[in-house]
Amino acid sequence: MATDKELSDFLENVERRAFKQAVYAVRKDEAALDIVQDAMIKLAEKYGDKPADELPLLFQRILQNTIHDFFRREKVRTTWVSLFSSMGRDNSSQEDFDLLESYESEIGSEAAESSADKVEREQTLALIDAEVQKLPTRQREAFLMRYWQDMDVAETAAAMGCSEGSVKTHCSRATHALAQALRAKGISL
Repeated sequence: MATDKELSDFLENVERRAFKQAVYAVRKDEAALDIVQDAMIKLAEKYGDKPADELPLLFQRILQNTIHDFFRREKVRTTWVSLFSSMGRDNSSQEDFDLLESYESEIGSEAAESSADKVEREQTLALIDAEVQKLPTRQREAFLMRYWQDMDVAETAAAMGCSEGSVKTHCSRATHALAQALRAKGISL
């Protein structure tokens, strides 16, 4: 049984990494905050009485399920919005409409700092972040759990609901794709 202190310490330690993982998945800071908060609440309410060593796997599973729930809700919401919005729109104007031209991505850039090294590091990290976001969902999940969350293969497999071999395959493909993409941009790790 995890004590309240152990649960609180666990949630405090996992919060930033879980947020980053959720941002990689949904690409919206506000939604990622909601997802992490929901996952933490679910863990505390339903599994707070579990032993402390079981909390990381349970939390990862809850976090992944919460991310999947977000995408399900978004799909339903998008379907209804597009159905209703197409009712009131003139069909001739739809031909000229291009979603990619009207979509503005959220860029959370900070003001340039005086240190050239810091700017270069931030640019490099931004390139790496962009390449991680381009990975397929399962590869990104496996990569982040293994190398960001520092989970072993068995824990990652349990959290993702797949075999250890699948985790190894996803991680291998992710690291090769990242290395190739970053080398093409002049970054060698």
